[in-house]
Amino acid sequence: MGANSSSISELPENEYLQKLSGSEPISENDPFWNQLLSFSFTTPTNSADLKLLEEATISVCKSLVEKNPRTGNLGSLIKVFLSRTKELKISAECQNHLFIWQAHNALFIICCLLKVFISRMSEEELQLHFTYEEKAGPSSYGTECEDLIEELLCCLIQLIVEIPLLYPCQHTDSNWWKWLCSWYRGRYSGGVTSALGDITYSISLEAVTTLIVFLSCQLFHKEILRESIIHRYLMHGRCLPYTSRLVKTLLYNFIRQERSPPPGTHVFQQQTDGGGLLYGIASGVATGLWTVFTLGGVGSKTSAQLEQCSPLASQSLLLLLVLANLTDTPDTPNPYRQAIMSFKNTQDNTAFSSSNPHAFQINFNSLYTALCEQQKSDQATLLLYMLLHQNSNVRTYVLARTDIENLVLPILEILYHVEERNSHHVYMALIILLILTEDDGFNRSIHEVILKNITWYAERVLTEISLGSLLILVVIRTIQYNMTRTRDKYLHTNCLAALANMSAQFRSLHQYAAQRIISLFSLLSKKHNKVLEQATQSLRGSLGSNDSPLPDYHFWEMSDCLHFPETKLKHAQDLNVIEEVIRMMLEIINSCLTNSLHHNPNLVYALLYKRDLFEQFRTHPSFQDIMQNIDLVISFFSSRLEQAGAELSVERVLEIIKQGAVALPKDRLRKFPELKFKYVEEEQPEEFFIPYVWSLVYNSAVALYWNPRDIQLFTMDSG
Repeated sequence: MGANSSSISELPENEYLQKLSGSEPISENDPFWNQLLSFSFTTPTNSADLKLLEEATISVCKSLVEKNPRTGNLGSLIKVFLSRTKELKISAECQNHLFIWQAHNALFIICCLLKVFISRMSEEELQLHFTYEEKAGPSSYGTECEDLIEELLCCLIQLIVEIPLLYPCQHTDSNWWKWLCSWYRGRYSGGVTSALGDITYSISLEAVTTLIVFLSCQLFHKEILRESIIHRYLMHGRCLPYTSRLVKTLLYNFIRQERSPPPGTHVFQQQTDGGGLLYGIASGVATGLWTVFTLGGVGSKTSAQLEQCSPLASQSLLLLLVLANLTDTPDTPNPYRQAIMSFKNTQDNTAFSSSNPHAFQINFNSLYTALCEQQKSDQATLLLYMLLHQNSNVRTYVLARTDIENLVLPILEILYHVEERNSHHVYMALIILLILTEDDGFNRSIHEVILKNITWYAERVLTEISLGSLLILVVIRTIQYNMTRTRDKYLHTNCLAALANMSAQFRSLHQYAAQRIISLFSLLSKKHNKVLEQATQSLRGSLGSNDSPLPDYHFWEMSDCLHFPETKLKHAQDLNVIEEVIRMMLEIINSCLTNSLHHNPNLVYALLYKRDLFEQFRTHPSFQDIMQNIDLVISFFSSRLEQAGAELSVERVLEIIKQGAVALPKDRLRKFPELKFKYVEEEQPEEFFIPYVWSLVYNSAVALYWNPRDIQLFTMDSG
């Protein structure tokens, strides 16, 4: 076969891979590395590409796992990569332009090997593979025992934070980068997608991907990793000083959404004068081996599709989420989370707290725009949640925006298409709304924003509606969907809490929003009657006779039912839950009536139209107090309508309601505590967030594939 492998199936027999995974140690100074690393290929763009590659090279990886304890070839490869990256900064002086190209290729191989190693061994075993001494002769590193894992991790972080993208001299003051950029501009055409810009994009993406792979050991454990060798390296020692710069760079990668270069554009071409940047190496025997990495286009995206996405932005966001959710160590809080919690706007001139060495500044306007545009993805919604919940600077900025609809509308669209979203994405969207509705200014301002023609809302044509009324409609729809499908109490709780927070600030409710509030109460009432009937039948059956006297259901207690069979106890529990929800709905209606009745004639109209619904709850001991105000309002306006005569038009009824709202004696309405709910994370939130984040990585990471049979952290249907 030789070096010129013509298909993926021939890779295991390739002489270069056989030598790398063979029994002979290879010195880091061996010319073999120049041959191995001088290849040109289109970087795989999806998990299907990597799956094919991994399956083809698994025998090579197994051989390397077996032979590496005697050869130390993995360590040699990593040292070659480290030497190439160290020499990048002197390339301007020596005018040797192979380094970044070979560094990228070396990192791609390392990443592929690491992914297999990590999936097949413990961290302790992996660490041993990094510490085997090289047996092949003198090393440029001397005889010192280098900690290659820490060295490699630190190098990857440096690559991410220091390598500029696409015309680097626009983004840095570094003289050597300016020189190198100018040199490439002079020698190569192609505008923004210059040879330099394309390859730096690719190596930045590869560095981010390799860090994700390093952290992927979590995928192969059912329990949350609280003690991890890789975590310790990233949160202590040489990596620690780069914390804020790494978080800032990953955020800016997400913000910029730099498009990836079309496949193959970073392959350096020979010059017409025959000199050639690659000095002819790429056209030599090594090319045949690595051109198969194009994978013949099998399962890969088209160029047009790639231009519509930003792999670096997507991968950077995933890495940021993984880092932010690393568990705290006993003596040190997660520094990446600390950085996310404390960064400020570039326009904020206040001093940073000396207690947080990881603080930095970022352009909030750019961040806000990116968040608004990217909410279709789970990971962008999760980032928005983290920032609103953990960073008070971001939360204050967002709540002060005069274009808040740009952020809220995408969140509402997520909830509207609840049946198409996974439950975690829906939870995050709801919690974001709950956090926003904790602010009274937000609750007032959303009723002042008028929207036109909401095309994605299909139940009814909404030619003009306030953002507040639309929010109410979508949340109520989510509750109704949950009642008939998922029946998730946690989802109910968050929906109702958001409505409750808003209720005192309801203003000029759209007639359809007012109708849906009362319709939801009608649905709950019917559900209550059905559950009550089932519970009554169960209780009667347990007493042994249909004629047995029953206590008034108003005075049932859970303790009365504990001796019943499980099905009967469930009816009593269901009744208790539905009555809690009904109580909350009555409190929401009452809050609106007592605080802003004169602003909401449409709600009063809907209340009067369906007043019979409330009759059965007037004497119920769980609702008597809250029903007093509602009953008073219904009686007051019913009386005024009766005085006005029969067959009144809708317009006339609304006019009477508006007049009556002024005349209603407010002192007769009973005062209740203001409805206010605040989101608080449950204890040990990592039990929810870490599996969620890794399910996003598993499903969304660019060109990363893990065998689903190996995944332990979550069941495959939960991802």
